Amino acid sequence: MARNVIISGGGTGIGRAVAGRFVDDGDQVVLIGRRAEVLERAAAELSTGSGPAPHVHVADLADPAAAEALAVDVVDRFGHVDVLVAAAGGNAIFDAPDGGTDGLAGTAWSWTENFRLNTLTAVLLTEALRPHLADGARVVLISSIAAYRGSGSGSYAASKAALHPYAYDLAAGLGDRGITVNVVAPGYIADTEFFRGRLSDERERTLIAQTATGRPGTPADVATTVHWLASPAAGHVTAQIIQVNGGAERGH
Repeated sequence: MARNVIISGGGTGIGRAVAGRFVDDGDQVVLIGRRAEVLERAAAELSTGSGPAPHVHVADLADPAAAEALAVDVVDRFGHVDVLVAAAGGNAIFDAPDGGTDGLAGTAWSWTENFRLNTLTAVLLTEALRPHLADGARVVLISSIAAYRGSGSGSYAASKAALHPYAYDLAAGLGDRGITVNVVAPGYIADTEFFRGRLSDERERTLIAQTATGRPGTPADVATTVHWLASPAAGHVTAQIIQVNGGAERGH
């Protein structure tokens, strides 16, 4: 039976790859993001003709009103949610204005903005749709290897690490309805917009050398893990952090 699948950050990278797996299943997929043109392009490219075309909803999920409006749209159109994947996020420092991270004011900006981008977007989305999760639903939050290893500035890593205890609490609160809540923490994933074109060849080689597999991760690696967590086979897997990093978290 087709499921209703909600994916934030569904227009590019990991979120788009996740969306593709569920579209291939014939599920009704909702792509959420801040850029209409990116979402529309992804929806058109993902439409296969064998199932319903993805629905697009443009929203800044760090805004409570926008999250509430999304919930109204989802319920009006689909009635309930079977799978929720919070993949939106990024490191705000890559988009900082000149001098935007200098001094204490810059520190406050980077920490506030990263929590807005990575923590609030996931939490507000989940809480807005929480009353509409079907029994047996699946919730998957996308974290990062940075939650274990740090991110240089600390703010991005902390904003992702904050999702871990949130997932534990959510899993405990929803478990009696057969709803599972898990986190996927990727390492370096190639072919995404994460580094905004600022990843040097030397740094990329270093990140790959830290893996045991000798290769970068791909969006498909993460999508496959999310897809399994959303399957009946993973019905007794909840409150877990699944790392997808080729062993890089262990260090080399």
